[in-house]
Amino acid sequence: MRDQKGFTLIELLIVVVIIGILAAIAIPKFSATREKAYFAAMKSDLKNLASQQEIYYSDYYTYTSNTTQLGFVDSEGVTVTIGGISTSGWNATATHTALGTSLGCAIYYGNSTAPGSPTTPSAPGEVACKTS
Repeated sequence: MRDQKGFTLIELLIVVVIIGILAAIAIPKFSATREKAYFAAMKSDLKNLASQQEIYYSDYYTYTSNTTQLGFVDSEGVTVTIGGISTSGWNATATHTALGTSLGCAIYYGNSTAPGSPTTPSAPGEVACKTS
């Protein structure tokens, strides 16, 4: 009789099933973590924009929607839109290409009206996000 070495078909099928179960558990957790990272990038960009606007205001006594004048660069995949510019305030929204335009974050300062899309912050300077 020959000495046969190797795995049986049943053993291989059990390993494949276990890997499938582990993947089914890990993939949703990975997606949720990635979504949290997108929202963190949008919040960070809006806070950086607020800092840049205040620096610009201290130099020129007005706010601007020109990101080049502010020296502001948004993160990869994030689109920041500045609006409601006046000498007494501004507002901005941020969306991420991976999340679409219905989810995102918003901020406003001063006497500018709060942006209504994708969400409305409850107070000036607060970054509010619509997550679902």
